[in-house]
Amino acid sequence: MKLTAAAVTLGAVAAACGCAGQPPATTAPPTSAPPPGHAPSEHPAHAPSEHPAHGHAEPHPPSPRGEGTQHGHHAATANHRFEDPERWAKVFDDPKRDAWQRPESVLDFLKLDASARVADLGAGTGYFSVRLAKRVPQGKVYAVDIEPKLLEHLAQRAKQAGLANVVTVLASPDDAKLPSDLDLVLVVDTYHHISERVPYFEAVAKRLKPTGRLVIVDFRLGDLPVGPPDEHKISQDQAHTELEAAGFQLCGELKSLPYQYVLSFGTTC
Repeated sequence: MKLTAAAVTLGAVAAACGCAGQPPATTAPPTSAPPPGHAPSEHPAHAPSEHPAHGHAEPHPPSPRGEGTQHGHHAATANHRFEDPERWAKVFDDPKRDAWQRPESVLDFLKLDASARVADLGAGTGYFSVRLAKRVPQGKVYAVDIEPKLLEHLAQRAKQAGLANVVTVLASPDDAKLPSDLDLVLVVDTYHHISERVPYFEAVAKRLKPTGRLVIVDFRLGDLPVGPPDEHKISQDQAHTELEAAGFQLCGELKSLPYQYVLSFGTTC
């Protein structure tokens, strides 16, 4: 199974890729080895843009593996890396993102118990991780990413905010290293960065409690002011189909975000 860099991140994630405020492809850091298995950086707010065809400034480095498409997902997007925390913090945590990401609406939709155990898969710089931590003061937030520098940034951010319930998790290329008995796995602006999504989320399902939920937030198809171009997106219907194949059932949906779908899945509803 392969999860590659949001979602991110978290991200958004990220959340990438097409992130709001993200610089054009010519400034993207080169990639030498793809991270197939990445619990991706949140990659959330994909840049408002300069791409002449789509109005997106999204770096899409070529895939070193020479992959084409997989599950309707361009390999170059899946292999994108987010290694510069200062650079991406300006993108992922841009206050302008709040207007369209509507994080509090998403968090309200999650209906988290104060003691919930939550994984922010593709945590990036922590846009959702720190917000989740405030919602589960007696619980735990596992901020998952394969980019160690982003996780270092996130850990410092949580410490400065006095959020002792945030635990960073460095994923490996083939293992998101999620803890067991999770109440929620949140994947924001990152689903479209994941390769081999069915086996990947089969493994995610095993880390959830029987009543646990997987919530996917990602960009709708269409010419939007944020997010990647359509050829790099995964439609809501495709996400639904893939996650059913991974053993999930669609249990709920939030329809109030302007540019994104929000789908809640469980192994049972």
